[in-house]
Amino acid sequence: MKIRLAAPITKDSIVDGPGIRAVIWTQGCPHKCVGCHNPHTHSVDGGFELEVEEVVEQLSKLKLHKGITFSGGEPMDQAAPCTEIAKRAKQKGLDIWLYTGYVFENILCDASAIRPEWRELLQYVDVMIDGPFIEKMKNLLLKFRGSENQRIIDIPKSLAQGKAILFE
Repeated sequence: MKIRLAAPITKDSIVDGPGIRAVIWTQGCPHKCVGCHNPHTHSVDGGFELEVEEVVEQLSKLKLHKGITFSGGEPMDQAAPCTEIAKRAKQKGLDIWLYTGYVFENILCDASAIRPEWRELLQYVDVMIDGPFIEKMKNLLLKFRGSENQRIIDIPKSLAQGKAILFE
């Protein structure tokens, strides 16, 4: 199975979640948010393809990392390869953060109705930052997010309760 990436994996991020993280930059985004800091990730034809096994191999070499972060682009639109990567990262003891322009409540509805692969991916995600970037709500003082509408959600608690529970 392949995944389309926008850039090589960032191995030592400290801004895409807590601790030292590896960031997987997915390619392709339907949201095309005005003011996006990654506009080069919007085209579904951009970037490059990589075998999921190659991504997993790179992650297996991480030493001091707390987790991985899926960003983009839109990781939810590549749920199947992201799920396989997340599953293998969990086996290594890494936590999983995921940035998405979709809203959690809509993801839950779509996961139940038309996109069951989204539900499978969520089973491995610890924290999700949801919602599109809204330039009028941009706030540089926010931790781990770009605009005030975006939420940092505890996914295991949210799935258990069937509603968005904010990460503390």
